[in-house]
Amino acid sequence: MRQLIFLFLLSLTMTADAQQLKLNDAVSIALKNSLNVRIAKNSEKIAAINNSYGIAGGLPLVVASATDYEQLTNIDQQYADVTRNTQRNNAVSNNLQGSLAGTILLFNGSRVVNAKGRLDLTHQQSEQYLVSRTMLVAANVMLKYYDIIRQQSYGKTLTKSIEVSQRKLDIIKAQQSVGMANNADLFQAQVDLNTQVLALQTQQLVIDQGKADLLTLLTLNPDSTVAIEDTILVDREVRLDTLLNSINNNPDIVAADYQVEINRFLQRETAAQRYPSLNLNGGYNIGRSQYAAGFTLLNQQVGPYAGLGLNVPIFNGTIYKRQQQIAGINTNTARLVRDTLVLNYTASIVKNWQAYTSNLHQLETAKQNFDIATKLLDLVMQRFQLRQNTILDVENAQQSFENAANQLINIEYAAKASEIQLKRITNRLDL
Repeated sequence: MRQLIFLFLLSLTMTADAQQLKLNDAVSIALKNSLNVRIAKNSEKIAAINNSYGIAGGLPLVVASATDYEQLTNIDQQYADVTRNTQRNNAVSNNLQGSLAGTILLFNGSRVVNAKGRLDLTHQQSEQYLVSRTMLVAANVMLKYYDIIRQQSYGKTLTKSIEVSQRKLDIIKAQQSVGMANNADLFQAQVDLNTQVLALQTQQLVIDQGKADLLTLLTLNPDSTVAIEDTILVDREVRLDTLLNSINNNPDIVAADYQVEINRFLQRETAAQRYPSLNLNGGYNIGRSQYAAGFTLLNQQVGPYAGLGLNVPIFNGTIYKRQQQIAGINTNTARLVRDTLVLNYTASIVKNWQAYTSNLHQLETAKQNFDIATKLLDLVMQRFQLRQNTILDVENAQQSFENAANQLINIEYAAKASEIQLKRITNRLDL
């Protein structure tokens, strides 16, 4: 029975073909495969393509056009001098028109300059959104990775407790063989062992599902086999003043700052519509018309041209004025959104810092408690073997050991989770 149990435990905790997965590798795979990160990258590429003087309207516009068509015409022309009269059916005529025209904007109230500034900031804003998405994906992977370590620690605790239960059962069997134990203790020990084996099976399911969730975050096949063997190490050098001073590095807040400036540029662009615009026009025209009969047999014009175009807005129902007012309100709204983000992220830093420091303070006590519970369990088992403790004493010591072990790993995970969130908010995650 004992061999069967431990073979079963071994099958739960080991996978033959599992590939070792380190945290850095998991983060790298997630950032490479994440669909959300790829979407953010595509948005950044679009913003980079749009960031040009051509999109802003500052580059010349050159257009070439040409038409050439044949025509059949019935001609009936009569003059005072009848000798000049012309009458002809289906006379062939040809008309060729071609032009090369260019237009460049000379002035429009700095609208192009403001549009280009807006496009620059839009590109930088998209880069910050990409950083934000990257940080979020990395943080989620880290949290799930360390959660799996926590769940595996639960399993190791149960495995240790099962070893104790097996030893307890062996002691009772040995004592019963010499008439020093009863069936009640034997049955209770067997029930305790079976219950803990069932608990380990349940815990293994939690671990397997956690790995499936992690693989989903990595955009990998959820039924792939991976092995995670790591420990939770908490960075104890995180300082609140440093975090609060770094809040402006948060990519969402930086993007919100850019949005305020983008709206200011839009406000100036809208105001520029109320100014005159001056264009320089130039080009080259070709025109040729040829007729088989009629008053004119050939008409041809070829040559360049140049000129200035001036457009002065006088009145359009106060549309531009109202658009400028709306743009100003949007700028103020963007500033309020930015201030809201700062307030929310500051509150998040403070709350996570409180959890972080509280867990660090509890960590030393939890470690001491775990060491004491481990020693207590060993001592109770020794006394149980000498019949100085009862089976109930062993159960209580086992429960204390499991509680202390689980409490320790929970505090370690909570401290690490707070650390990850603090570093994500301040853009300080190591990727």
